[in-house]
Amino acid sequence: MRRFLKEKFGLTDRGVRAVELASVISFLVNFGYMLFMMIAMYFGDNVLRGEEKPAWVYLLLLAVTLLFVYCVVDLEYVRTYNATYREASDLRLEIADRLRELPLSYFSRHDLSDLAQTIMQDVSDIEHAMSHAMPRCIGYVFFLAAVGLLLLVSNPLLGLATVLPLLAGFLFMLFSKDMQKRWTGKYFWKSREMTEAFQETIELQREIRSCGIEEENYRRISDMMDGAEKLRLRAEITQGMPMLLSILFMKLTLGVISLVSAWLLGANRIQLIMVIGFLLASVRLVDAMGAMEESFAELLYLDARVKRLNELRETPTQTGRDTELGRFDIVLKDVRFGYEDGTRVVDGVSFTAGQNEVTAIVGPSGCGKSTLLRLISRLYDYGGGEIRIDGKDIREISTDSLFQKVSFVFQDVILFNASVLDNIRMGRADASDEEVKRAAEQAGCAEFIEKLPQGYDTLIGENGSRLSGGERQRISIARAFLKNAPILLLDEIAASLDVENEMRIQSALNQLIEGKTVVIVSHRMKSVENADRIVVMENGRVDAVGTHRELLESSALYRRLIEKSRMTEDFRY
Repeated sequence: MRRFLKEKFGLTDRGVRAVELASVISFLVNFGYMLFMMIAMYFGDNVLRGEEKPAWVYLLLLAVTLLFVYCVVDLEYVRTYNATYREASDLRLEIADRLRELPLSYFSRHDLSDLAQTIMQDVSDIEHAMSHAMPRCIGYVFFLAAVGLLLLVSNPLLGLATVLPLLAGFLFMLFSKDMQKRWTGKYFWKSREMTEAFQETIELQREIRSCGIEEENYRRISDMMDGAEKLRLRAEITQGMPMLLSILFMKLTLGVISLVSAWLLGANRIQLIMVIGFLLASVRLVDAMGAMEESFAELLYLDARVKRLNELRETPTQTGRDTELGRFDIVLKDVRFGYEDGTRVVDGVSFTAGQNEVTAIVGPSGCGKSTLLRLISRLYDYGGGEIRIDGKDIREISTDSLFQKVSFVFQDVILFNASVLDNIRMGRADASDEEVKRAAEQAGCAEFIEKLPQGYDTLIGENGSRLSGGERQRISIARAFLKNAPILLLDEIAASLDVENEMRIQSALNQLIEGKTVVIVSHRMKSVENADRIVVMENGRVDAVGTHRELLESSALYRRLIEKSRMTEDFRY
């Protein structure tokens, strides 16, 4: 049972235990409701036999039953909903931990809106099913089985008259489950496409308006919404029709019981009180079966969501052991990497980035320069060859250990909608305010930060929208100053900056790179001429390695890159 619940509904171990307990309580609640009918039958039987008990006996039975039902209903509410909220929290934390362990390549292959929907909406749907559908469905199964068996033992003919229509009705739901799952799954993925389209439209408003494609985009979104609405209706009809037919069959139960009872009464083979009891029981069973089918339909609706959650759980994560690193030379040997479509981005790359040296990687656009930086930092895991730091293969080093020793300054800086102080403190979470401000001064940030409305406490907007490109870049460099890691990776950090900001950032970097293993990717050839080692790449392979002077003599590609860089710098509109 536990394994079934974990696999089918994506629950944690604690969630499975909670559902088991809630199912038992649900069974007791239904049993409690049946007790009222049994008391009514007991009273009716006494009246027909002329053996009435004192009124206080019946009142006492009702009071005890009422107290029992109240206690189990209260217990059902408290235990179920408390457990549900804990399970929702556990699931979201589990997903967050899982996402933290996934390589960056996973996020490049999946829509971020889809991941956000998994964390929020899918878990909410599972939460609702756990508090309602799962325990009730399981509880109803055992309740219906127990009462059905009791009825069959009491009177086989009337028992069959009660049970068979209920089973026939449920078979409609059971046989249509694959069709229901298929159509609810289609609607699930269509709704994900819509969410991604809405997010894309919101994020790209500037481009949409500047290109004058508002009407085209409106039609695209409208067509997508129409298609999603049609799918939703189809999915609801697919779930609704089997349930309607099932209910019609179950409603026949009372008629079948009445016909069989009339024949048995005419043949004097049954007492009237027994007929009344079966009719009362059938009413309760029909209601219970209807409620169980509603719960069953909700569980089928969950299928696509649970599969998405389990897919996330089964995605391979980056493994490795916590490792102490003493030296920080980076050695690449025959490194290969490609995307899932088979495209080889890095093909047999070998070179060494020495400690206390600056290694520059240059080459035409798309030759794999930035990808190499991501492989060195284990944001991606390479497919062949090896990358070693301090003689250890980085795939055997835990990402926590590796990230402690690596600072990465990206071309595209990502900032949070928080204060300047908190954004810089991301470099080292335990840093004091004074250490953060000192790092900001080293990165040349203090000047513009002091001009902000609340200085270091100023909220900078989503992704630093209230800062310029150069200011965002310097915030990123301040993080690197604060972290002060022995390995520094710089990726095209001056690509979109003006001359003044580039000079400021270059000045800050000259202080930052002292005593570190530095690997820098740049298309501005002038900025890497003084590097200790320059790696020239083309089409994912190493063309040449050497100093600026050595490469001018040995590499035709390097000379072409130098010439194109000069032409770009001399170009005037």
